[in-house]
Amino acid sequence: MRLPRLSVIALLAALPLLASCDLLGIESGEAVAARNEAEGKAVGSACRHAMRAIEDCYVLNPKALKASVYAGWREMDEYMRENKLEGIAPVVPRPVEPSKKKKAKPAEDEEIIDEPKARADDKAHGKSTH
Repeated sequence: MRLPRLSVIALLAALPLLASCDLLGIESGEAVAARNEAEGKAVGSACRHAMRAIEDCYVLNPKALKASVYAGWREMDEYMRENKLEGIAPVVPRPVEPSKKKKAKPAEDEEIIDEPKARADDKAHGKSTH
């Protein structure tokens, strides 16, 4: 079966438009993966330069790919050792582990209201709250 000439011409005209989806802002899976890899390496390099342990990097950047963070950290470590560079002290404090966090205390000017509990106790003993 032969396609009409108009269909063939339309198909050939649409081919470059379909191939240039990047112009429409649609990213391919390969482009997203490459960007995430580069961002992870940049995070790892920055962490090493800031004298952070690799574990701290993982905690501070949970969305970054761990393998690429490690690769960036290792590359920066090698570079700094070869060139005898010192790291820069981090400005952001190290993260506190969840088990070591203290419970927030209410401010002294705040009033603590335990009213819902009192109402529940009254209903259990058959007292009316109204």
